[in-house]
Amino acid sequence: MLKRVIQVAFLFVGGALGLIFLPVLYEVIGIAHNEWINNVYVSLLIGAIIFLALSFFLVDYCIRFIRWMEDVLFKIPAADLLFGTVGLIIGLIVAYLIGFAIERVQLPIITSVLPFVLSIILGYLGFQLGFRKRDEIVSLFSTKGTRKKMLEEQARESSQKLLDTSVIIDGRIVDIAATGFVEGTLVVPQFVLTELQHIADSSDTLKRTRGRRGLDMLRRLQEEYKHDVLLTDRDFDDVAEVDLKLVRLAKEMNGQIITNDFNLNKVSELHQVHVLNINDLANAVKPVVIPGEKMTVLVIKDGKEHNQGLAYLDDGTMIVIEGGRHYIGQTIQVEVTSVLQTSAGRMIFAKT
Repeated sequence: MLKRVIQVAFLFVGGALGLIFLPVLYEVIGIAHNEWINNVYVSLLIGAIIFLALSFFLVDYCIRFIRWMEDVLFKIPAADLLFGTVGLIIGLIVAYLIGFAIERVQLPIITSVLPFVLSIILGYLGFQLGFRKRDEIVSLFSTKGTRKKMLEEQARESSQKLLDTSVIIDGRIVDIAATGFVEGTLVVPQFVLTELQHIADSSDTLKRTRGRRGLDMLRRLQEEYKHDVLLTDRDFDDVAEVDLKLVRLAKEMNGQIITNDFNLNKVSELHQVHVLNINDLANAVKPVVIPGEKMTVLVIKDGKEHNQGLAYLDDGTMIVIEGGRHYIGQTIQVEVTSVLQTSAGRMIFAKT
C-alpha cells in the first residue's frame, strides 16, 4: 500500500514539475514554436511519465527513508515533538516577516535567495529552541497548583523511612504507624528481610522466637498499610554489615532510619543520616518525673551497689532506690533524687 502511495505522489509531483519547467526547456532547445509539443497537457503528461518511471527505481529507498523517519519520530517524546514543532512554526513566521521586509529593498539576488536561507536557519533554530527549552517553558506557564503538587511529590519522595531489624522485631512501629505519627513510606530492604529469616531459622530458641515475631510484625504492616510499605531489592555487595548497608541506602534514597538500636543510632549520626529512635519517642511520651517528687513503688530485687533496691514502673522504667535493699518484696514510698535519660532508656534514682 505504501509503495502505491509513493508512486502516485511521484506521478503528481512529476506532472506539476513538468507543467512548470518543460515550457522553459522548450524555449532553450528551440521547439517552443511547436504547438503540439508546447501544450499544457502534454507537459503535464511528460513530467508525470518521467517521474512515474523514476519511482520504480526510487520507491524502495523512499520506503526505507519513511520507515527510518517513523522510528526516529516514535522514539521522541510527544511533548518534545510538540514544543519543537511550535518552535519551528514560530521560526518560519519570523523568517517570513523578515523576508517580507527584504522584498522592499529590491535587490535581485538578496530578494530571491535570502528569504529561503532565513526560512531554513530560523526554522531550525526555532525547532531546537522549543525542543531543548521545553521544561523551562512549561515552568513559566505552570500554575500555582501544579507547583504545589510538584513540591508535595518531592516531599513524599523524601519522606521514606527505612526500618531496621531491631525495630521490626520490637513491633511497636505497627502501633505507632496506626496512630498516624509516622508519615511517608515505610521501606524494608531485602537484606533486612534476609536477616530476619536467618534469625527465625536460628537453632537458638530465643532468637528463633524473636525472628518469627519480626516476620509477624512485618506481615501486619503489609496487611494494614499495604500502600505505605515498600520492599526494595537494592543491595550493596561490597558491604557485609547490615547496619552499614542500611545507612548507605538511607543516604542514597535521602530517607530516614527508624530503629531502637543504640549503636546504629550513633553510626547513622556519624554518617549524617537522620534517625528516628523508637526509644527516644517512648521516653518523650513518658510521664515527667521531677526530683523531689514522691512515688509509691514495689521493690523487686537488690541493685548492683551496696544497699540498693530496684523497682520498675509500668512502662519498664527502672528505679534505683538507695537504701531499698531491706524493702525487697514491699511497696514503699520513695523520693526521686535524679533522672538519667538516654537513647538507651531512662533510669530514675530515688531514696527511701
